[in-house]
Amino acid sequence: MPSIDILGYIATAFVAGSFLLSSMLHLRIVNSIGAMLYIVYGVLIASTPVILLNVFITAVNVYQIVKLKR
Repeated sequence: MPSIDILGYIATAFVAGSFLLSSMLHLRIVNSIGAMLYIVYGVLIASTPVILLNVFITAVNVYQIVKLKR
């Protein structure tokens, strides 16, 4: 298995695992970590759709985290 794929699997684990959390704040944080890992993965595999989707997901999560912290 290529080492780049390992990064993709780790990102998948963070995103999937985030949905098991009951705290919305923790869900957003863990999901953001997964999305940021996917951004790196997307850059490494030169996939613009993967990068754009996960930049959007990260931005939404950051916005929601700020709202939750108020």
